[in-house]
Amino acid sequence: MGQQAPAASPTSLTLGWLLKELVTTRLISPATARQFVEPRPAKGGAAQHPLVILGNQEWPDPRTPGRTLNLETLTLWLAQRAALPYLRIDPLKLDMASITEAVSYAYASRCGILPVQNTPTGVVFAVKDPFDVHWLRDLELGIKLPIKRVFANPLDIDRYLVEFYAIARSVKLTGQERAGGPAELRNLEQLTELSRAGKLTAEDQHVVAIVDWLLQYAFDSRASDIHLEPRRETGNVRFRIDGVLHDVYQFPAPLMPAVTSRIKILARLDIAERRRPQDGRIRTRSPDGKEIELRVSALPTAFGEKLVMRIFNPNVLAHDFGRLGFSADESAIWRRMISQPHGIVLVTGPTGSGKTTTLYTSLKELATTEVNVCTIEDPIELIDGSFNQMQVQSNIDLNFADGVRALLRQDPDIIMIGEIRDKETADVAVQAALTGHLVLSTLHTNDSPSAITRLLELGVPAYLIRATLIGVLAQRLVRTLCPECKAPVEINPASWKALGVGEVIPMPKTVYAAGGCLECRQTGYRGRSGVYELMLLNAALQTAIGENPDVSNLRQLAAAAGMRPLRQAGAAKVIAGLTTVEEILALTPDPAER
Repeated sequence: MGQQAPAASPTSLTLGWLLKELVTTRLISPATARQFVEPRPAKGGAAQHPLVILGNQEWPDPRTPGRTLNLETLTLWLAQRAALPYLRIDPLKLDMASITEAVSYAYASRCGILPVQNTPTGVVFAVKDPFDVHWLRDLELGIKLPIKRVFANPLDIDRYLVEFYAIARSVKLTGQERAGGPAELRNLEQLTELSRAGKLTAEDQHVVAIVDWLLQYAFDSRASDIHLEPRRETGNVRFRIDGVLHDVYQFPAPLMPAVTSRIKILARLDIAERRRPQDGRIRTRSPDGKEIELRVSALPTAFGEKLVMRIFNPNVLAHDFGRLGFSADESAIWRRMISQPHGIVLVTGPTGSGKTTTLYTSLKELATTEVNVCTIEDPIELIDGSFNQMQVQSNIDLNFADGVRALLRQDPDIIMIGEIRDKETADVAVQAALTGHLVLSTLHTNDSPSAITRLLELGVPAYLIRATLIGVLAQRLVRTLCPECKAPVEINPASWKALGVGEVIPMPKTVYAAGGCLECRQTGYRGRSGVYELMLLNAALQTAIGENPDVSNLRQLAAAAGMRPLRQAGAAKVIAGLTTVEEILALTPDPAER
């Protein structure tokens, strides 16, 4: 039989018993308990769980100054009191397809339980009432497997009960009822309204419900990318969170074409075209009502079309450079570079290093009412009303170079070119800078000095680089340590030596190491921050730019002019307790190998 509640415990959880126990364990005072007035339930609404009612009071937690007795804190306390394991439900770690087969939704909802693990060796249920065991015997007879109970946040149980079973039902029924054909989609700015996952009903179109849930699930998980990968037997769904991919769900293979078609409709792609790569975009809302842009890429593979959706939160445009990871000195240098009346400023780094966010944040700051800011992009990743944006259209031979030529006839002050990838684009960027415009663009190079040699490889003459290039910013995104579980440790001299910054930055005695907690899904990291290398050209660097310059000499001159290499910038973040030596070593180029 499953675990039994302690003998002194009640047969069911009540508000009165909870208040009495909180006083007994000295979490609240008797006076606080006497002054508490139970709120009246909303008319026609379901009664609130006792823990939710008390968690809403946010009484101070006497055990930890500055903390409150919120719902999660009370859930952990009650789990210990009831001698049940505590579980913080992480949907990414649950096999939704199997757990929803354990019991029916009606039974789970009636008993206030949620299956969180279903294996041949037993079933684990998260419960809302740690003392109610009336359902255990009947369920053990029906399941004929050992049952284990864990205690979890009651609001999480309510939410995931609806989501998991609604999606499981939609997946099951999709084979019988496919989504309809393409809807009429008129313009780039159309807003796709998603239904809330908590309101999914059997009357919804099942594929629509699945896609709605998938997008909202990604927003809740802080994902930066959604991958839908068709395989022979299944369709895999993965999220990239803080730069790392996580398995999320496996759809039956026959369901993938319907889900893919639904997303392609939302992204205004041709659902009949499955042989060519396609790019599109979706503009929608997160569960809390914030508008979010998704860039959609479809790629034909052996088992069908693979979709990748990159999620862009428009709120990043409101961030200052400090929020992106710039130090005060770096912010000042960068603002000096982008405040010049004319010339070229480049941002370099690999795919996914945050170049787009840096450029858009810079344009947002530059786009005042006194200037005309224009962009040519492939594709437009974030639409903003502060500047004029044009998209490359390869089907009508509108490339970057042609786009810049057209923009030059629009009386621009500042031009942003999505990427300089060929000689023609590099030439028009240089001409735009020479004719009095500020040009911002990106390149794919490992560091800032290498941008000069890359321009030379593209065929830009050295004298034009000297005349137009203002500076280069190289960047990387590193995972930041979870503030809830990071812990100070003694520095490993070998790892610090591997950074190669010992001559410039003394080795600290202690640094912070990644731990692992519920807030960061046991990874030790939560969020990402930029690491930057800014090279502002001075007279010495301009003189060194020849037809075949020595890159190592350029690096030395840039360092003498104040450029802090990526690894030095990363080391500063390690000392500040924001990240680890291992993250910096993994994501920044080794100076010895360049």
